[in-house]
Amino acid sequence: MLESLGLELLAFSPPGWGGNLLRGLGMTLQIAFGAYALGLFIGLGGALGKIYGGPTLRWSLEIYTTLVRAVPELVLILLLYYAGTDLLNRLLESFGFERVDISGLAAGIYVLGFVQGAYIIEVIRGAIVAVPIGQIEAAKACGMSWVVTHRRIIIPAMVPLALPGLANLWLIVTKDTALLAVVGFSELALETKQAAGGTKEYLMFYLAAAFLYLCVSLISNVIFRLLERYYRRGQPDLS
Repeated sequence: MLESLGLELLAFSPPGWGGNLLRGLGMTLQIAFGAYALGLFIGLGGALGKIYGGPTLRWSLEIYTTLVRAVPELVLILLLYYAGTDLLNRLLESFGFERVDISGLAAGIYVLGFVQGAYIIEVIRGAIVAVPIGQIEAAKACGMSWVVTHRRIIIPAMVPLALPGLANLWLIVTKDTALLAVVGFSELALETKQAAGGTKEYLMFYLAAAFLYLCVSLISNVIFRLLERYYRRGQPDLS
């Protein structure tokens, strides 16, 4: 009994396995933030390209979004993580440069950001298309340029429409970081597996990991609700 209690205290003390779980959570959040930011960059550019680009650009983006959303994310992670880094080094060697070692953090951000971008493109594109055409025509009638119309009319009207979908994608990317455990990246899921395997306390550690993921989700929901309330100020309450 005393040994079991001592093991539990050691597990959740900073030098023990509890510290490993918190370190894994920190890496999970780093990857999630980086991948989400990269996905937003790809998504905004891709959405504008789908709406305003030429036929070649639109078809290229359509192929990208279709393939990424059709192929399971675990397969994409394995493909991009191994084949992508190998292709990059082959290209560097073909131009006379030395091979580079890509860190697990950078590779994780690149892989998940590439996947997130395909989904964010459709969320932002749908939100832009949903902006009432009358507002855009009124802006043109007032002599606003393309840039000013987007800055003052389209983007402020689009953000509240896109936020629910973007919030869902943020929660998805925080959970998708667990898939990086298959390539050996030390995030929360892998740290939990190692802690559970080392102590044989599977239930305790997996419940602890689930609780940490739940805390991230609850805090994220509060933040996105505040953002949605801010951007929907002056509009009817749909809650």
